[in-house]
Amino acid sequence: MANVEARRAGYGDELLSRVLRIRLSTGTMALFAGLLVAGCNTAAVVDIYDLGAPARIEGIKSRSSSQILVLEPSALKSLDAQEIVIKTSPVQIEYLARSQWPDRLPKVVQARLIEAFENTGRVKAVAKPGEGLVIDYQIVTDIRAFQANIGAGEQAAVVSLSVKLVSDRSGKVVRSRVFDAQTPLSGTDATAVVNGINAAFESIAADLVKWVLAGG
Repeated sequence: MANVEARRAGYGDELLSRVLRIRLSTGTMALFAGLLVAGCNTAAVVDIYDLGAPARIEGIKSRSSSQILVLEPSALKSLDAQEIVIKTSPVQIEYLARSQWPDRLPKVVQARLIEAFENTGRVKAVAKPGEGLVIDYQIVTDIRAFQANIGAGEQAAVVSLSVKLVSDRSGKVVRSRVFDAQTPLSGTDATAVVNGINAAFESIAADLVKWVLAGG
């Protein structure tokens, strides 16, 4: 049809070829733009949830003169991600739909542990690698569990961190401990799940800070 209309308009063969190419290119671009818009409209909306750090930690009696380095925790691949883990059985995990942490979980845990130490006002300095401190101790952490257990009648948030306090000068482990916390969930919606996980984490963060500063 476009060919007939162009000939009626008096286009020659060469000019006709150019006109058709322009019309086809314009149509292709319009189609491509439409697909992009459709793709954007169908993208899933993701809610971002964060962890907190305990603002006050009771029971710290003295001030520490140590400078502490908090390394990024290690974790299995299922936990080394932004997704929020739901454990539906002892051997099966899922991810909380349309919900995630603001960054990879190990980086979020690292940041909140640093914040917990700083909130006490009783440590000389605490930092992550690359911030130029002369370090006395390193905190080496492995995330063993960080999830909501939902299934078989259980509804609880479970957090477990294996922690080593390492002398930066000798490289020797000064002390080690596994910190565990479990908090009942008030529901199974995203907010209830994250609130439960956060409560368990803040409990562990407070115990971990007191444990480190008691000997630092």
